Amino acid sequence: MTKACKTCHLIVEEAAECPLCKGTDFSEKFNSIALIFDATKSEIAAKLGVSAPGRYAIKVR
Repeated sequence: MTKACKTCHLIVEEAAECPLCKGTDFSEKFNSIALIFDATKSEIAAKLGVSAPGRYAIKVR
């Protein structure tokens, strides 16, 4: 089951705790996905406030 952390928006599979922010509040409802490969050079990562590579949900509900 794919779900997004409501705190940092990282998309995870079957986790009880977010590996990035250690949050435990998840949602299965989100609109889009942003793939971040190099957060230091990505304009999208800067706009999302992302500092680590990964799959991030946009508009988590």
